[in-house]
Amino acid sequence: MSLEIEGKVVNVLQEQTGEGRNGKWVKQDFVIETSDQYPKKVCFTTWGDKAADVKKLNVGDSLLVSFNVESREYNQKWYTDLKAWKIVKNTQGNKSQPTQNESIPPLSENDIPPETDEDLPF
Repeated sequence: MSLEIEGKVVNVLQEQTGEGRNGKWVKQDFVIETSDQYPKKVCFTTWGDKAADVKKLNVGDSLLVSFNVESREYNQKWYTDLKAWKIVKNTQGNKSQPTQNESIPPLSENDIPPETDEDLPF
């Protein structure tokens, strides 16, 4: 299951490292806040190479996070992780509509080519 959510970074937590049966591991968590009517704070986890990407984030950055949800059981308790696999910083020009000053100028008669029969492809 793959999901996406947009929000602003409110916290980048401390990097965690360790050693397991497969070698060294790196884990980095970060928290974003949605801009819904009722904003929610959501904590995501990144592992390995993605943890380096999280270090580049600043509080206030607007993000689009693609993630998977995974739950596991330990000692009869369930734990759920939101594992981010793609993090994209949103920029102002990314989804904005042109403002009145940036709008496309209207067409004039000189911009429209004259109609001729020579333009037929057959």
